[in-house]
Amino acid sequence: MGLAIDEARLAEEHGDVPVGALVVVDGAVVARRHNEREATNDPTAHAELLAVRDAAEALGSWRLEGATVVVTLEPCPMCAGALQQARVARVVYGAADMKAGACGSLYSLGSDPRLNHEFETVHGVRAEECASLLTDFFATRRAT
Repeated sequence: MGLAIDEARLAEEHGDVPVGALVVVDGAVVARRHNEREATNDPTAHAELLAVRDAAEALGSWRLEGATVVVTLEPCPMCAGALQQARVARVVYGAADMKAGACGSLYSLGSDPRLNHEFETVHGVRAEECASLLTDFFATRRAT
């Protein structure tokens, strides 16, 4: 999670919400990204999607079976859907997202038996630290 937090801090440099993600396969980080919606004017440029794209390219396959995605904020429905479609094995996240979380808070896309793939979800890893990145970011934005 420390690497994902480091990645999240990079998002702030270009005004993006500080969310960082990485993809780990067999203990090695194969991709790491942060939010780039503001930097690219792309509503789909969430950290998880960018990291999954990079991992698929690096591995030469869209199937990320056996991969673990580590992200500082609980994935939204778009990202959880992409993780499900990529066939990741596990998602580990820090802060819960009570407004848009799709890995346990509002929805549970990773553990819905009606879908063709399920993934393990581990939540709350360094949750306070991950949440403080977000609260500090938004407090600063409101103050300016």
